[in-house]
Amino acid sequence: MAELLKQVRIIDPISETDQLADVLIQNGQIINVAASISEYPPDAQIRNCQELILGTGLIDLYSHSGEPGYEERETINSLLQSAAHGGFTRINILPDTNPAIDNAAVVTQLQKIAQYISIFDSSFPIPNLNIWGAISQDFAAQQLNEFADFATEVVGFTDAKPLDNLAMVKRVLEYLQPFNKTVAFWACNTQLRGNGIAREGADALRLGLPFIPESAETSAIAALLELVAATETPVHIMRVSTARSIELIAAAKSRGLPVTASTTWMHLLLDTIALKSYNPSLRLDPPLGNNSDMIALRKGVLEGIIDVIAIDHNAYTYEEKTVAFADAPPGAIGYELALSLLWQNLVETGEFTPLQLWRPLSSSPAQCLQQKVSKITPNQPCELVLFDPQQTWTVKQANLHTLSANTPWYGQQLKGKVIQTWC
Repeated sequence: MAELLKQVRIIDPISETDQLADVLIQNGQIINVAASISEYPPDAQIRNCQELILGTGLIDLYSHSGEPGYEERETINSLLQSAAHGGFTRINILPDTNPAIDNAAVVTQLQKIAQYISIFDSSFPIPNLNIWGAISQDFAAQQLNEFADFATEVVGFTDAKPLDNLAMVKRVLEYLQPFNKTVAFWACNTQLRGNGIAREGADALRLGLPFIPESAETSAIAALLELVAATETPVHIMRVSTARSIELIAAAKSRGLPVTASTTWMHLLLDTIALKSYNPSLRLDPPLGNNSDMIALRKGVLEGIIDVIAIDHNAYTYEEKTVAFADAPPGAIGYELALSLLWQNLVETGEFTPLQLWRPLSSSPAQCLQQKVSKITPNQPCELVLFDPQQTWTVKQANLHTLSANTPWYGQQLKGKVIQTWC
């Protein structure tokens, strides 16, 4: 069936479009985009979309799957449902499953599960599932994987955890260069991090929380950038969380180093002040930054130093998270919350324009992964999200499609809701 979206606000980062228009969709294709469309199939469903936003599909650079190994937290099915209802049309899962995603067999298993869901569950559009391959066997940072054995099956390589062995990092950069695959590192010096759980500063001191110095991240980024300069292998730096890190990455980009970077959505919205609640869902890794870090991260996104806003969705059971703050495993859910909260706190306040928010959530992740970007123009496949920035809803289990509820916004009313996606 054809669909005619009347007077919808189009947000397309590739064409730099932010305008009202009619959009005609049929058989998974964008047929026409015009100020007013008067010719359309007689059976077309006509939808009044005033005050709604039609954007290119959101792409999450990295998140965690419970399946295989931790299905009580999240299954592939619930992960895809949660992502779809959050406006995501492509997601990329990290290799920290059990067994780890360190060989072609595990990749094939996950792809078959997603394919099965797409065939037998038509209640929602299935986001495209891509998979990161582990750098080291069982992501134990001891022995490198045979990259050639499954390089064609994965979107890129990462262990999604700190690699302190710089000699190994250098070998990774040298070995992976011919594969033309994205390689991502979470830069963190674990010796400097120690047993810390909060960013060093006045708030951590006042709250009595063991702290992590800024240098745990910045020293690791500085070392990684030196290896990138030596090998000239493109690298993505994950989970950037400090103001000084922004300066280091900006300097590297100005020197022409092949580097991209991402921060997570929660690090753009919250800082260490939020930790006064001791909510276990605020236990993150890296931890929330100080206020100066949050401000610098926002500026870094606006200036393009930070290329991508990642969701880093990480589900845990009620029992796992209902413990003391220091004992809680780090991570929070985010797929169904991120767009609403980012729009509410960054766009509605006037700090970001819609395009400035949409770009690091949509086209930039695709470019970091060397994937085709989606556009809202005629004769393009539909990879779209329809978003109502004014619709209110309450964060509770009945309204979530993820199996878990580990979020500091649980029980709160949010404004902004995804209406539909096309994949």
